[in-house]
Parts: sequence; C-alpha cells; structure tokens
Amino acid sequence: MRILIGVVLFFAQVSCAKDDAYLRDVEEYGNRPFEFKVPAYFPEPTVMPSNPLTEAGVALGRQLFYEPLLSGNKKVSCATCHHQDKAFADGLVLSNTGMSGKSLERHSPVLFNLAWTGNDSGFFWDGGAKNLESQVLAPLTHPDEMNIYFPEMVDRLAAIPEYVRLFERAFHEVPTYTGVAKAIAQFQRSIVSANSPYDRYRRGEDRTALGESALRGLALVRQKCGSCHAGELFTDNEFHNNGLDASFTNDAHEELYYGRFRITRNPADMGAFKTPSLRNVMVSAPYMHDGRLAEIGDVFNHYRYGVQAGATTDRRLYQPDGRIGIPISDEEVRDMMTFLHSLTDESFLHNASYSNPTNK
Repeated sequence: MRILIGVVLFFAQVSCAKDDAYLRDVEEYGNRPFEFKVPAYFPEPTVMPSNPLTEAGVALGRQLFYEPLLSGNKKVSCATCHHQDKAFADGLVLSNTGMSGKSLERHSPVLFNLAWTGNDSGFFWDGGAKNLESQVLAPLTHPDEMNIYFPEMVDRLAAIPEYVRLFERAFHEVPTYTGVAKAIAQFQRSIVSANSPYDRYRRGEDRTALGESALRGLALVRQKCGSCHAGELFTDNEFHNNGLDASFTNDAHEELYYGRFRITRNPADMGAFKTPSLRNVMVSAPYMHDGRLAEIGDVFNHYRYGVQAGATTDRRLYQPDGRIGIPISDEEVRDMMTFLHSLTDESFLHNASYSNPTNK
C-alpha cells in the first residue's frame, strides 16, 4: 500500500489569551496530514491542493456527515440518505427521507473511492458539481433534502463549544459554511473500498479468494462491461446513455432526466449519466440514476434485452451486426454475478472509521 501524505499549510493568527497546551494541541493535531492508504494497483487519486486531507479535517467531516443540526428541522443528516452498510447508498428507489418528505428525482448514489473522481468529470449523476466541496453544498440547501439557511447552520455550530474546538483544530477558524463543505469533502475523500475478496486475490494475499466461477465472471465483466466499468475502480467516471429511454422530454423537473446534457448543453450528452462503480454493487440496490431497476438480475436483463435505441444511445451497446444489447448467456450471467459478489468489501461496510462517531 502506498501512503499519500497531503501537504498542509496554515496561515492563522491565534489569540495569545488561549491556553498554551491547547495551542500545542491545535498546531500538532490540526497540521498532521491524513495518511491516505492507496492500493499499489489503483491509479493516482485526484489532488485538491486547496483542501488537503488532515486528521483534524477528516475527523470534523465525519462528525458533520452524521450531524442532523445541518438540516432545517434538526432531524436530517448526510447519513440519512447514505448508509454505510449499503455502501453509503440508502436502498430506496427515490429517497423521501429529507425535510419535505417528497421523493427526490434521483437515486442516492454510493459514496466511496471518490478521491479518484477527477474535477474534469465532476459529481452527481450528471457531473453538475465540479468538486466535492461544491457538491456538499447542494443537499444542504435543497428544500427536499436538508433545507438549511447557512447563517442559521453556522450559528448552531458556533453555539457548541466542541464544534468551535473542532473547527479551530481543522482550519484555525470559527465555524463557517465553507469549512463545513471542506470538512465533509475531506471525510468523503477518505472513504476507500479496496479490501474485497477480489482485492485480496488481486494483491496475491489469498489466491483462493476467487473460485473458478468468479474467475470466469471476472474475465466476462472485463470483456462485456469493461469499456465503461473500467480498471480497478470498475468505473471510467464518465457519462453514457445506456439506453434506459429512447427519447427525452422536458418533464418540468429541472431537466434532471436530460442527464449530462443538462450541464454541457451538448446534444451528444442527452440521457447520459455517470457510470457507477461495480464495487459493492450487490449491496447497493436498486440501480440506475432513478433506481428503476430493483435487482441485479434486472440490470443484466436490461443490457441483454431492454436497451432502447435512441439518438444518443452509447454505440458500445450495439453489436457488430447492428443489433442492440449485449449478448450474455444465462451461464455467463451466473458467473458474472458470482464475481460481482466478490467485489463486496465487508471490511469497508463495517469500518468503524466511517461510522457515526456518536454511536461509540
């Protein structure tokens, strides 16, 4: 495992009235880079020089991720829609657990290995946020999600001595909404899933971790799905129209079903959504940007029989003879599903470093 050490530079003035021991704690802990462990076979993660990972920043972000005070009614947190045991998805087709009780228009995505999402591809299903810091702000203010007014959120945090201390340790400042965004982004970047049976096989630690069926499934996934679910991350972090719909209309929901086109206004991006990782896919149902496919078998059936031929349907889904869909036999489906089970990372799903710190 490589350890990437972020370089942290603080330019802060601290009041002389503060206790010397506390100042030493702030300086030592707050400036200590977070040890980010990266498997040698993973690509290099994206660096965010303006918000490097520190132990204090990640710890604050973890606390805030589970903090319901960040919502208008003090009942909704980031974790309300992102459950660790579901790879930080929520198991719902479209969540209705936010402030308004209304169903959202898109399925809650998984949250892991986000440090490998480049700023050129962005976040959300359509890449509408360029980085995690800006991504954090959207659900905080959305009326159907957390619906918080930033000054009110900051006042709440500033009234709690522990949060004042945590912000001082992390950023040498009082609570701010930009500090909230930076801290939660740091925590999200620290979430890594890389210890599944496949990974133990890949690293040579356990050559029995994948049986014959899983090995056949691995080869088939690389062959039939690897053009989009690419590499060790099992995603290319790009956007594709995978043929869920043949056409798209303005449905008065902020063009959310336009996909990437909503952001780029490039006609070729109509109906294109971000490729999710296949890691932990067996615990993160339902599937697709709107959660329309309930089970993994439905996903296979879509690519075998259900792909819609539209103007922007990805050409990867067409066969050489012009027929649409990916030819996969029933036996191949069984082997591929066996392999997908081997991408479930139980240690990640139960890693105490990612869990609610108040539940200890």
